[in-house]
Amino acid sequence: MATPPEPTPPELGQARYRQVEEIIRAVVEQIQAIWATLSAQSIEDELLEEAGAAIADAALAGQLGVAEAAQAYIAAQMAAQGGMTLVQAQLLPRLVPSAFPGFAPGGGPLESLLYLPAIGVRRRLAAGLPPEEAMIGGLVDMTMYASTAIADTARQSDQVAMTAHPQCVAYVRVVRLPACSRCIILAGQMYRHSEGFLRHPRCDCQTLPLREEEWPDVPGPRDLFDQLDKEQQQRVFTVAGARAIRQGGDIGQVVNARRGMSTATIGGRDVQVTNEGISRRGIAGARLITGDPTRLTAPRTGGDVRVVSEWTRRTSTGRTQLVRLRGARAPRLMPDEIFRVADGDRDEELRLLRRHGYVV
Repeated sequence: MATPPEPTPPELGQARYRQVEEIIRAVVEQIQAIWATLSAQSIEDELLEEAGAAIADAALAGQLGVAEAAQAYIAAQMAAQGGMTLVQAQLLPRLVPSAFPGFAPGGGPLESLLYLPAIGVRRRLAAGLPPEEAMIGGLVDMTMYASTAIADTARQSDQVAMTAHPQCVAYVRVVRLPACSRCIILAGQMYRHSEGFLRHPRCDCQTLPLREEEWPDVPGPRDLFDQLDKEQQQRVFTVAGARAIRQGGDIGQVVNARRGMSTATIGGRDVQVTNEGISRRGIAGARLITGDPTRLTAPRTGGDVRVVSEWTRRTSTGRTQLVRLRGARAPRLMPDEIFRVADGDRDEELRLLRRHGYVV
């Protein structure tokens, strides 16, 4: 029996894309089933209780699933390009998949993002829409937020895994149709392995890691444009824009590459930080408190500790109790911000990724 050929880098990339797509589809189906049990009149309360927790759990599981597969994907890509074998790759710094779930695009808590559809339903009701239409709009919002968060986690964990693999020097942006004009004009562009990834809600563009300086057979902007029929070209680029491109206009001049797209930020600030995972119990919190990149738990006393947040809760005996969550004084950087701060210094990237709990 003939030995089946080894998968090529494009095939591996397609398999990773399908994997992420299937995880997102499964999460969306779970969300749809839960949403069908909810009522427009009580949606806000329901998303604060079991239904909201179930939706969050589904999204978190999706984020964890795509993160768990990231390092194996990057290692397979490098091996397929003639780099170190999968066995050799096992000696590299290891990704911490549990460090990635729980974040919304931009670094805020995922649970807060997944509550926004309730506010949207209330606003639609206030605008006079029937409850059924208000709930349909809320479901659209919810699936968009969840799927975007999972896709972002996939890209982010892939990029951290690229940094952990010393033979990965860059990545190329792969765009699959249907896609918007902002993504199409970036198709086939090559970026340094740690360079930020421009995206927008519902963006499903993927990264393909590069060991060499060139990447063959990746469709560029004009290739993708030519694959669209006239009606699709007009829908994506507008009637006038599509006509200009067909007549020889530069596709990059027709579409502003950055309009409506931004790298992840928090509150419009350049620095990407998060309060997630910086308590004593979190891997990042332990390392930020102790300064030890190998430590997985923080000391109960001492260290550079501050109160992260505090709230009151009622105990089983009816007494009110003040709860303080203590964590690191230093903010936890998001991977995108680590890459920006390190400015291409791979050793510094790895040092910061370890310190902030993304690799061990």
